[in-house]
Amino acid sequence: MRNRSSREEILRFLLVGSSTVLVDLAIYIVLLTWLNPSTAKGISFICGTIYAYQANRLWTFSSGSGSLLQVVKFSAVYGFNLAVNVSLNAVVLSLLAQLTGRLGQLNTLIAFIIATGVSAVLNFLGMKFFVFKKA
Repeated sequence: MRNRSSREEILRFLLVGSSTVLVDLAIYIVLLTWLNPSTAKGISFICGTIYAYQANRLWTFSSGSGSLLQVVKFSAVYGFNLAVNVSLNAVVLSLLAQLTGRLGQLNTLIAFIIATGVSAVLNFLGMKFFVFKKA
């Protein structure tokens, strides 16, 4: 198996991340037909996470066969980054509200982009150097 450059891994990671969002959204929309929004979102998030694990393991990082330890590490990285994303979003929203005196759509978008960007970088680093690191 040839080693990929970090640039190629980053591009593949971004493609997997984008398609993960689409998988999550598509499943969420379908499930809304039968389930309440919270249940539908929980199931769609889990499906997206399973997709992200498989796509990153097989395509982004070419990690071969998965193991229980790898799944646990992946879950830990995703769980940690979920907490970082939600916390950072709240902090940035609060700071922007204090600076501008209001909580508008622009502030919400800025906070979302910052939180998502930071958690995406942390997800990539966690997967590359912790979950799917080469032996």
